[in-house]
Amino acid sequence: MDLQLNNKTALVFGAGGGLGGAIAKSLAAEGASVVVADINEESARVTADAIAAEGGKAIALSWDIADLSLIGGKLDEIGKAFGPVDILVNNTGGPPPTTAAGQSPAEWSKYFDMMVRSVIAVTDAVLPSMRERKWGRIITSTSSGVVAPIANLGISNSLRLALVGWSKTLAREIGRDGITANVVLPGRIATQRIVFLDEQKAKRENRPVADVTAESTGSIPVGRYGDPKEYGDTVAFLASPRASYITGSIIRIDGGLIGSI
Repeated sequence: MDLQLNNKTALVFGAGGGLGGAIAKSLAAEGASVVVADINEESARVTADAIAAEGGKAIALSWDIADLSLIGGKLDEIGKAFGPVDILVNNTGGPPPTTAAGQSPAEWSKYFDMMVRSVIAVTDAVLPSMRERKWGRIITSTSSGVVAPIANLGISNSLRLALVGWSKTLAREIGRDGITANVVLPGRIATQRIVFLDEQKAKRENRPVADVTAESTGSIPVGRYGDPKEYGDTVAFLASPRASYITGSIIRIDGGLIGSI
């Protein structure tokens, strides 16, 4: 299936990491020109170089999404390189494992700025151009914790859920402009983040990491962690004209893990 992404410009945040990198590669494989944005410039370059090695078009961009003063200048850079943003993939890092109770107001504010306020600000910055051109895609990667809260991820569960309400509301506001807004939820995808969470759980429970991983994969109906490419390919479809009637939705990419309907 041709996803018709040639001549589209995609801005992918967190694209130096596992999920973001997979999304960037899938979009590039379908013909999009991809801006690989990450706070870590070296990681961004690794992803951009991998795309180029496969014949795709990509530039690496060092960008701390929490610094709102950077937005205008970075979008100007993108415009000069590839043109205005057609596809925005909001993908931020997560906070460390925490309880919901007992976190300081400063900690809540820090991660709200990084995970919520930043996403809304960047989206607001690219929307006028999308509206003018009557086409755009806003895709926000969150966590399965917004559907079924994950133990010891109190800050993540809470703040990522704010993005679900925002995205649903936004979808209703921009649908007639030819723009869709959707949320994607990773289950347990085989990235460094999952390795870290398994290690942290093993440490808390004084168990071997291998036992924690085996228990985790055993709880997934398909019996394995997801391949990051499977996540990236789903996002590429949502970013395409083929998915023009999907908006305001939450798409689970979880191997059947999430128990709720």
